Amino acid sequence: MTPRLATHVWVGAYLARLRIAAIPAVLRAKGDAEAGAVIVSLATMDGRAKAFQRRFDLMTDSRVWETLAEGTEAEVDAVLARARARDPDLWIVEIEDPKGRTLLEDPSLG
Repeated sequence: MTPRLATHVWVGAYLARLRIAAIPAVLRAKGDAEAGAVIVSLATMDGRAKAFQRRFDLMTDSRVWETLAEGTEAEVDAVLARARARDPDLWIVEIEDPKGRTLLEDPSLG
């Protein structure tokens, strides 16, 4: 079993990769440094947004990113507010990119 990377290390590396790619992002909520879950929120600057969360895929024995919510920015923000209220250890990274880039498919961020 591969050792789990501390959440704060993964988030820091992710934000650095986004900066290098010139994708604007901010840390909207900071959770548990070692084991907090992460949600990535993407606003495409046209009033629409999408939120992604990681889950473990038993079929491939790996972690994959899946869509948690999609809709208007207000709808997605409401989902994120409820998630954060349920889990104060949750991290939320917010991206604003009209091209819809998140880099979540980048294998180096796995």
